[in-house]
Formats: sequence, structure tokens, C-alpha cells
Amino acid sequence: MILDGKFKTLKTAALALMLSACTAIPQSQTPEVALNDKVSVQLPSARSLGYSLTASQLIVATWNADESKRSEQLPVQLQVNADKLVLAGFSSWGTRILSLEYQDNQISTELLTGLKGVLPQPEQVLFNLMITLWPSSAWEAPLNKVKWRIIDTENSRAIFNSAGEQVIDIQYSNADKLAGEIRFHHLKDDYTITITTLQRQITPLTP
Repeated sequence: MILDGKFKTLKTAALALMLSACTAIPQSQTPEVALNDKVSVQLPSARSLGYSLTASQLIVATWNADESKRSEQLPVQLQVNADKLVLAGFSSWGTRILSLEYQDNQISTELLTGLKGVLPQPEQVLFNLMITLWPSSAWEAPLNKVKWRIIDTENSRAIFNSAGEQVIDIQYSNADKLAGEIRFHHLKDDYTITITTLQRQITPLTP
């Protein structure tokens, strides 16, 4: 995933909102997300998380641009159950600016008109959340298909490409991933995303 150009200032987003109609454009596609310009990976199922989850989270992206460090925030709501996953992202003033539904092996996304190129694509936000929260067992088969690997230690996760190079480093501040801060660092593109869960509700999956 290429971050540069995806996270811009919220002032830019506000200007885009004023210059465009406040409508959303839905899109549907197969559940694949680009790992880089040449490789895409199929997403695990919602059910493979292992439990139902409703969570409010804050995603903070930090990257270098124009010889200075930039940082932006995206509050999100995540709902996962046995059948589907729903993700929504909001502006700082509470307007829903992106949404995604993953169900029946299909992804449907909506991005507020005028914000394409200003915000990351919803499916890329979804990838960041799933690669950090879903168990490694859910990711092994999809990554093996493209000859990538995932390796977990007690409080970290590493993703390696087909050449054996580490591409992503994920650090967990708590053994309970949802209780602490998650730090996602893309080593190739040199950007960092931190994910903090503000509220959560977990329930067992029904058989």
C-alpha cells in the first residue's frame, strides 16, 4: 500500500466537501487488496476473526512529506460478526466520509464524493485493521498463495514478501491487541499507522 497522497490534511478534506456534493459513490469488487503494485492478497473471512466485535477506534497515520513529518487521524467504527464486516470512517466533525461492507465474498465501498485521492481507499483501511487484528492462522493461506509469510512473536507480527524481505512490522503494546496501542510500520514505504481501540464489545460467535 502506498500511503503518500492518501492521508492529506483535514483542511483539504473540508475544502473538498465544500466543493462537491455530499453524496457517496458505491463500488463493489472481489475481496482482494493490493500489497504492492504487482501483488494483491485475498482477505480472510469476517468469521475467521474468531469472535463478534463492535469497536470504536482511532487510526493515526504518520509519514514524511516535503522534508517534514505529517500526521493525520481517522476515527473508525468496526463491526464484525459471523456473516459480515462493516467499517465506517468519520471526519473530525463527525461526518461519515467512508464506509465498507464485506459479505458473501464481496466488498462494497462508499467514499464521499470529492474525497477520492484525499483519503485512503476503504479497502486499504480494512486491510490495515485485518492484518493487525485477525489471527495469523487466518492470514497464512491467503499470504501463502502469493508466497508471502506472516510470523508472530509474543507482542509483534512480521510480514515478509516473496523475496524474504520484511515489509511490515507490527508491534502490540498489550498481549490483548484491543487493550493497547497497535503500531503498524511499513518498512518499504516508510510510514507508520497507530491503531487505538477506544471502546469495544466482544461476544462469542454462534455455532
